[in-house]
Amino acid sequence: MIKILGFVLTIAGGIGLVMGILGAFGSMNVGMSPWALIILGIVFFFAGIGLLKNRKDTDQS
Repeated sequence: MIKILGFVLTIAGGIGLVMGILGAFGSMNVGMSPWALIILGIVFFFAGIGLLKNRKDTDQS
């Protein structure tokens, strides 16, 4: 379960980073500040990578 959450956070962070970079330096116009997307993308991406690296995928505590 934790690996699935880590994978989802990593993908969401990557999408946020790409949209933020395109909004800040490209021609893509999103509904919010591109710098906010970049920051959220970085946070989600590293949180997902951290979950994937440090957790075992078991249901037992």
